[in-house]
Amino acid sequence: MAPASPEPASPADSQAQNSRAQGSQAQLIASDDFTRLSMVAVSDMDNRAYILQSTTDPQDVLLIDAPSEPDVLRAAVGAEAAPTIVITHQHHDHTGALADMLAEGTRLIGHPLDIPAVEEMRDVTFTDSVDDGGTVTAGGVTLDVIWLRGHTPGSIALATIIGGVQYLFTGDSLFPGGVGNTWNDPERFATLIDDVETKLFGRYPDDTVVLPGHGEGTTLGAERASLPEWRARGW
Repeated sequence: MAPASPEPASPADSQAQNSRAQGSQAQLIASDDFTRLSMVAVSDMDNRAYILQSTTDPQDVLLIDAPSEPDVLRAAVGAEAAPTIVITHQHHDHTGALADMLAEGTRLIGHPLDIPAVEEMRDVTFTDSVDDGGTVTAGGVTLDVIWLRGHTPGSIALATIIGGVQYLFTGDSLFPGGVGNTWNDPERFATLIDDVETKLFGRYPDDTVVLPGHGEGTTLGAERASLPEWRARGW
């Protein structure tokens, strides 16, 4: 779920509508000798699902979040693929197509603090759990798992390098203009901003590309100077 007012929203409505209009196709973001990274925009909330596909084995596919519109997602990952699916957090708008995307051999991965809620809501069973400092290998790459508390108890981000560029898939924990929604809870906000500052801004360079769960991406460098402002305003 994207930030709610007065917290930072996704990009302008016109950009979101344009992205949704293109949502029937996967949009290539990057590629190298090992993987192809693409994005599909779905739903009225401009959810972003990210697909990493091995360049040597087209059946080796990683899907980050399964928001909605399973036919669109299935076309993006390949009709015959049993993708590894990583859920960045438990919210309904990131798991709506989950049951429809499962196939024989699918690995379903999430953080242990969010898995029970998703299993109950979607009537699915996770095959694996990952925690801070863990890794996921699928789609021709290995991604580092970063636990970011606050938006939900078990929100995670994923980090990997493609074509020499560092990418962060941040779910609903970091957007252009601020961190994710913490529903005006000062403790949850403090936890999230601390984790984002320490584990993302403190570890990765300014040219790191941030790909959030809704709307357009950004870079850490474009957002870094705003960290004091985010802390001061409390959202």
